[in-house]
Amino acid sequence: MALVVQKWGGSTLSTIEQVKEVAAKILARQRSGDQVVPVLSAMKGETDRLIESLLEITDLPDLREYDSMISTGEQVSTALLAIAINALGGKARSLLSFQVPIRTNCAFKDARIEDIGAKAIKKLLRENCIPVVAGFQGIDYDFNITTLGRGGTDTTAVAIAAAIGANVCEIYKDVDGISTTDPGIEPRARHLDKISYEEVLELASMGAKVLQIRSVEMAMKHGVSIHVLPDKGTGRGTYVVKGDKEMEKVIVSAVALDRNECKITVTNVPDQPGVAAALFRPLAEASISVT
Repeated sequence: MALVVQKWGGSTLSTIEQVKEVAAKILARQRSGDQVVPVLSAMKGETDRLIESLLEITDLPDLREYDSMISTGEQVSTALLAIAINALGGKARSLLSFQVPIRTNCAFKDARIEDIGAKAIKKLLRENCIPVVAGFQGIDYDFNITTLGRGGTDTTAVAIAAAIGANVCEIYKDVDGISTTDPGIEPRARHLDKISYEEVLELASMGAKVLQIRSVEMAMKHGVSIHVLPDKGTGRGTYVVKGDKEMEKVIVSAVALDRNECKITVTNVPDQPGVAAALFRPLAEASISVT
């Protein structure tokens, strides 16, 4: 019997029919003997719709209220999946961030996970009940709702896998794992059965939309094995693991392209103590990453 965390993204939850299909897959996995903890994104397009509604009121919303609003998509998807599992004869319960709890700092829109409680999830598992966890959202120590940035459900799933000691964190996407480059750009791209944490981090930092960078950093820190799998079909998927000698022989594993990266050059900067701090402190305070 394996303890498995499964992340299901918005593209796998586009319609109610897809929600039912995912529920059937999860229930079949549980009935095969494994313990399953699904972690869900909002349904496809829902977060964008919420943001568009908000921007019709103001271009500069209060960030606390922004997070409170855009986190509601995950509340809907987790409740729907739990209802679907129950309707199929299983037993499931949805858990929002405050019910786990998933504790974060107070950096709204881009919060970082500081602690995850495992008791609520483990209690449901002992009762043969599937805990359906809302991804992307957390709660700070003042009980404000926070969000983890776009793609943050990947990070939620890996963090929960680390917290409960899962055997693997399966991340379901609408692609057959990870390839040597984007198959949409280069049809000759080859599928990768295995790739190291460090290689995925480099690909993600260069614009490859494989996994959220922070999720891979967390997996590497806590030794969580990630298996990127297709949500449909019987594809092999790709394991993201610690590098080994065989992997180190490969000079180039994959190629990424980022059309949205911006380079800013600051000139005539005085060479004196304190200048660099003055430049970068405001960026750090705004949670803007500089590479």
